[in-house]
Amino acid sequence: MLFDTHAHLYAAEFEADREAMMERASTQQVTHIMLPNIEESSVAGMYALQQRYPQQVLLAMGLHPCSVKEDYVRVLKNLEQELDRPDKKFYAIGEMGLDFYWDKQYAEQQREAFRIQCTWALQRQLPLLIHSRESTRSCLDLLQEMDPDNKLRGVFHCFSGTAEEAEDIVARGFYLGIGGVVTFKKSGLSDLLQPIPLQHLVLETDAPYLAPVPYRGKRNESSYLPLIAQHLALTRNISVEEVGRITTENAMALFGIRL
Repeated sequence: MLFDTHAHLYAAEFEADREAMMERASTQQVTHIMLPNIEESSVAGMYALQQRYPQQVLLAMGLHPCSVKEDYVRVLKNLEQELDRPDKKFYAIGEMGLDFYWDKQYAEQQREAFRIQCTWALQRQLPLLIHSRESTRSCLDLLQEMDPDNKLRGVFHCFSGTAEEAEDIVARGFYLGIGGVVTFKKSGLSDLLQPIPLQHLVLETDAPYLAPVPYRGKRNESSYLPLIAQHLALTRNISVEEVGRITTENAMALFGIRL
């Protein structure tokens, strides 16, 4: 069993072969796939996919930092209404966070959206799926501001921070989300992760983005998750089954899922 803790399988990139793509994931024993929301326009497609595959697909609700604009307060109010729909079950708040790589025009709005979504998580006792591109330390600082008692849990999705930041994330009880980047030779991520026990890691694809080697540069999908598990197993000299078991148990515990 493998758990893809972060994939955008409702994206337009899968329009031509979504059913076949989902079948490939099942064939590769990817039994659970978490779908984080991006913005208002992605909600309907996310719901449709979860309804088509209710045993495999799980929902998270949030506003991606790159989608935070002038109207972010209105958008967040609408997404919170979705979050409270009685006919939907959500397992996390996300994708939320900060992104200072592309554009810092809305940096302060991103910070406020982060605070608001932390409040959602605290009120509903749900974990966070945190996007932290070029902003890992800023995300940790905001977590400390919003959660001084260390009640929040979650994942630093697509972790790309420093060794010190990794230690601080683990110390807060958060997981590091590990995807295709770990297979890139020049990323340095494998070495950085070596001292960190598997008990603090979860697997993800971030499909359709960041496909692992040998598919780097192509569309990613959940069926490639075993390649990430295999890489971790090789670098730690343990079995793929052990990587799959531990990381899946981590995800199950975080999202409150029982077999």
